[in-house]
Amino acid sequence: MGERLECLGMLDLAFVRANLPLVEEKLRSRGADAAVLADFAWLDDERRSALTKVETKKAIQNALSASYAEAKRKKLAGVQRDVLIGIANLFHFGAALPVEWMVDSLVDTVTFDVLSSQLQKSKAEIESLEHIAQTADAKLRELLEGLPNLPNDSVPIGKSEHDNVCVKTWGEAPKFDFAAKPHWEIGEELGILDFARAAKISGSRFVVHFGSGARLERALANFMLDLHTNKHGYVEVLPPFMVNSRSLFGTGQLPKFAEDLFHCDDKGAYVPGELQESDHWLIPTAEVPVTNIFRDETIDLAETISFCAYTPCFRSEAGSHGKDTRGMIRQHQFQKVELVKFAKPEDSEAEHERLTSHAEAVLEALELPYRRMLLCTGDMGFSSAKTYDLEVWLPGRQTYREISSCSNFESFQARRANIRYKPAGAKKSEFVHTLNGSGLAVGRTYLAVLENYQQADGSVRVPAALQPYMGGETVITKQAMGRAI
Repeated sequence: MGERLECLGMLDLAFVRANLPLVEEKLRSRGADAAVLADFAWLDDERRSALTKVETKKAIQNALSASYAEAKRKKLAGVQRDVLIGIANLFHFGAALPVEWMVDSLVDTVTFDVLSSQLQKSKAEIESLEHIAQTADAKLRELLEGLPNLPNDSVPIGKSEHDNVCVKTWGEAPKFDFAAKPHWEIGEELGILDFARAAKISGSRFVVHFGSGARLERALANFMLDLHTNKHGYVEVLPPFMVNSRSLFGTGQLPKFAEDLFHCDDKGAYVPGELQESDHWLIPTAEVPVTNIFRDETIDLAETISFCAYTPCFRSEAGSHGKDTRGMIRQHQFQKVELVKFAKPEDSEAEHERLTSHAEAVLEALELPYRRMLLCTGDMGFSSAKTYDLEVWLPGRQTYREISSCSNFESFQARRANIRYKPAGAKKSEFVHTLNGSGLAVGRTYLAVLENYQQADGSVRVPAALQPYMGGETVITKQAMGRAI
């Protein structure tokens, strides 16, 4: 029947079938329209019924073909009626054979021509049923592919960011004896950020870094990578910065969020619903290539696998028109250190807490005040079962802003990407649980440093943890094209 008839749903098909009211309730809690499941039951029944009939008819077909071949080998005139009755009784398929073969005592032998005609008819019926099953399967798959992950039971019910729950705060907001400036003013006055020239080069939502500013970006990335690899036990990965559509499907960006991505037309335009191996998209996050390292594999998961990767990220910000038009909060291109874990299902909850603490460790080492928010059902990402957002304090805006999103996807991405492991002593493989989070978004950490470490004269102190990465530089002062003034 082919791969598609496996109906590899992003939610477990058997779970949805057995718990349809619960699934509908979970979807409603996310603000999703549970009505999309209205056709689930009949599509599932049609698919299963057609598959059962296919199996039945194929069994008959095989038995008749074997009898046909045996009679030919014995050079008989056809297949004897008692043989056909034996087949019907054996498989309880009498109704699927011509009635006259079963009850017409005048027919002792069914000729090869008659039997061949019946085999052809049966073949056509099988093909028709397979088409019905394939059509139902495609519709069922499309339906399941469009469903978001189901929230973990520990996730609070809510409609928007206003219903998120603060579970932790760390550090105290700095108190200045001057009016705190936003990062874009600080950076432009210091001569380390240039938004105007970036706009000339590339358009809006880009920035050029100069001198100590460029070095600060590099210092942050190196500091984060060293912390995660040396202290937290991650293995550093340098993945491709372009991926194919199958990879984006695996992590949940496609098919629903294509407009948020940058597609390369070197292989032609993207056709919604078509997943390719050789098309190219710029990565929105290292989560995509790193998670897909193990796509279509059964991996050795004796212990949790932890990767970290520093990459550029590219996002169209299609839904953010008019939002954060100034500064570095929302850019089409930015750098990020990503943390990705592959865990056993029984370990993923603890690994989620651990991964989140690793992201927090960066903020604490840099002495940046932050809070941890548990996102409500209505504010989580499409693929997530549970998410913590880390929000850093920005004095220039007098508000907290997201700097990391740490999520447990449970088996949702693993089902889409077909990533499995075999538990010790088990005969069958199971889907792994995947987790990831920013550790951290480098650009947002950069702007948080500028705002929290600004001084009255316009200079910016370098956090102690970063000074070894800045060649001993302790204060960033005004520069012109990277040279001190």
